[in-house]
Amino acid sequence: MDADYGIARELSDLQKHRSQYQPELPPCLQGTTVRVELGDATTASDPSGEHTISRSFPHTYGQPLAHFLRATAKVTDAQIITEHPAKRVGVVFCGRQSPGGHNVIWGIHDALKIHNPNSTLLGFLGGSEGLFAQKTLEITNDVLSTYKNQGGYDMLGRTKDQIRSTEQVNAAMAACKTLKLDALIIVGGVTSNTDAAQLAETFTEAKCQTKVVGVPVTLNGDLKNQFVEINVGFDTICKVNSQLISNVCTDALSAEKYYYFIRLMGRKASHVALECTLQSHPNMVILGEEVAASKLTLFDITNKICDAVQARAEQDKNHGVVLLPEGLIESIPEVYALLQEIHGLLRQGVSADKISSQLSPWASALFEFLPPFIKKQLLLYPESDDSAQLSQIETEKLIAHLVETEMNKRLKEGTYKGKKFNAICHFFGYQARGSLPSKFDCDYAYVLGHICYHILAAGLNGYMATVTNLKNPVNKWRCAAAPITAMMTVKRYGRGPGNAAIGKPAVHPATVDLKGKAYELLSQNATKFLLDDVYRNPGPLQFDGPGADAKAVTLCVEDQDYMGRIKKLQEYLDKVRTIVKPGCSQDVLKAALSAMASVTDILSLMSSPSTVNTPF
Repeated sequence: MDADYGIARELSDLQKHRSQYQPELPPCLQGTTVRVELGDATTASDPSGEHTISRSFPHTYGQPLAHFLRATAKVTDAQIITEHPAKRVGVVFCGRQSPGGHNVIWGIHDALKIHNPNSTLLGFLGGSEGLFAQKTLEITNDVLSTYKNQGGYDMLGRTKDQIRSTEQVNAAMAACKTLKLDALIIVGGVTSNTDAAQLAETFTEAKCQTKVVGVPVTLNGDLKNQFVEINVGFDTICKVNSQLISNVCTDALSAEKYYYFIRLMGRKASHVALECTLQSHPNMVILGEEVAASKLTLFDITNKICDAVQARAEQDKNHGVVLLPEGLIESIPEVYALLQEIHGLLRQGVSADKISSQLSPWASALFEFLPPFIKKQLLLYPESDDSAQLSQIETEKLIAHLVETEMNKRLKEGTYKGKKFNAICHFFGYQARGSLPSKFDCDYAYVLGHICYHILAAGLNGYMATVTNLKNPVNKWRCAAAPITAMMTVKRYGRGPGNAAIGKPAVHPATVDLKGKAYELLSQNATKFLLDDVYRNPGPLQFDGPGADAKAVTLCVEDQDYMGRIKKLQEYLDKVRTIVKPGCSQDVLKAALSAMASVTDILSLMSSPSTVNTPF
């Protein structure tokens, strides 16, 4: 065991102050009674994948939603759980570190001890590798004392993200059996929660008594669906980055001679870039989803930025700030195709120094066009999910280089009459993910930890802890649990003309919705951001005062509360049953039949697989 895991930290005065903060619990999680209402059976959001998912997860597909209720809620068929035998629970960090992760563990610990002081919480040391090797640390109040409301994952550490191969799954099951765990809680993003669902299915099949629960914690913000409004860590990451971006904006405005190109984390989705834009108002953001949807080439992106630089120069503005998501490079069609060729050759064992000579003619031409530093980075071996090593590819330097070349060309031709273009590049990635978590992330993570216990008390397996209505105060949050299989989709991949291969069911990363309200807000303000320098500085992360309760813009502008709407629908259906009873008038019955026929026709059409857009 690494002696550094779980040791007491030396805290600054601010850290000590933060460690004393006690997150608030919604009413439904308070007290020592668990009150759960099991709703209707769930289904896949994409009907075309339902058969594949149900076949792959015969034991855990179609499980009901679980709503956790306050003691005073008037729900007649809710199950009240008052017996709480001692439990042994294991928890593991499987995803990349994200602010708030420690508070998930704190919440689990407190819930276990509140309901039975004899319960035990074991943390696996070193992530999934620690799980396989059965390296554990018992989580106690003493261990937690200097990690409450603190950033990082250093209490337990993390290694690989995946628990996928047969050998890994068997090692995880052996650990759970040997340690006599009632539950294994997996903290992570889309990959980790997909693996959690597979573990739950495999454990059930093997009659292993350990229940598996997932928790949505990832800085990328891409574990979003109808059940999950936001991920733990996303709020903090965006606030910390937004302050850094705003500082750069102020510097640009002060010097009036630099263009800053800033690359932000987020993997394949651009949620961080979008949120930071709405918080700090830089001049431009190039979202990967926009590029993919419009099939913009490197040439198109370069010209788009150059035209913006030229338009600003005409207003005597020779400075600016441009945000780029790290996944942008894979969203550019010709670069993505080049990467696919490179990765294919790397997997065949072709050495990096011989790749260029084995590329197809068009790919070779593009590769030779790129500057040397990018060539080297594109030759890096792909990640375990087959994507490029996005954090290592300096897309901001590539774009800045291409823009500078084009602006110098325009200057020479006389079509651009502004000052010489000067670019400064930054990558804001690791600076934010170890930050102290925001007040929102402290509360959210702690609440999710408590929900994990409620899931176990209800005897559920293969579920994710969820909270909706998050844009409202904590006392109005809706606490629930949803089967992870209900969040899965099945991607289809083209394999030549007219052919398609069906991939494995998975919780896939959600991309920025180009029809959503957050993107609409960006579109409405894009011209103002570009030309008017309406830079906004949210300031350092606030724990008290006017900015402490601020939440992500993308969370607040969307009207999500899926669980609340499900409950409202149930209320309407119950009301119909109470009104339309045998013995009611013919007019009431006719009206009900007519309305129901119309509703079911519309819903059947909307949920038909033929109406679902499937990517090929």
